[in-house]
Amino acid sequence: MKKLIIALLLTLLPMLSFAQTAFEKFEDKTEITSVIVNKKMFQLMSELKMDPKDKSGQQYLNLVKKLESLKVFTTESSKYSKDMKATVDTYLKGHPLEELMRINEEGRAIKIFVKSGSTASQVKELLMFIEGNGPKDSTVLLSLTGSFDLNELSVLTDKMSLPGGSALKKAAKK
Repeated sequence: MKKLIIALLLTLLPMLSFAQTAFEKFEDKTEITSVIVNKKMFQLMSELKMDPKDKSGQQYLNLVKKLESLKVFTTESSKYSKDMKATVDTYLKGHPLEELMRINEEGRAIKIFVKSGSTASQVKELLMFIEGNGPKDSTVLLSLTGSFDLNELSVLTDKMSLPGGSALKKAAKK
C-alpha cells in the first residue's frame, strides 16, 4: 500500500510543479518582454493611502488586496509566439480552466479562460492569450491569480495599462 501511495505522489508531483513553472521559461528571453508582480508587491500596493473620495482608487486598492500574482509576457517573435501558444495549450490540458470568451479582433484571436471560485463572477485564475497576426503584432500571454470578482477587472486594466485591457473589460461585462 505504501508503494502505491508513493508511486501516486511521484506521478502527481510533476503536475503540481508544472502549474508554477509553466510560464517561467519566458521570463529571461531577450525577445520576450515580461512583467511579473507577486503577492508581496500587491500587499505593498494595497498599503498606499488614497483619497477616500476617489472611488476608482478605492476599488483598485480593494482588488489589489485579493491578487496573488500577475504575469504578462509579450513578443513579436514568431518563434516565441508559437512556443507561447503550445505552452498555453499544454497548460490548459492539465488545468481545468473554462473558456470565458473568444474574440476575433482585426485578425487577432483573443481567448480568455478562468477558474471559477465560489460564485459565478468569482475568479481564482484568469488566463488570456492574444495571438499576434504579423511581424509588428505582439502575442500576449497574461496570467492572473488570486480570489477576485470578474467585474473588478476593468479597474485593474485602467490603472495598470495591461495589454489586452479592452478584451478584459469585455469579459468583465459578460
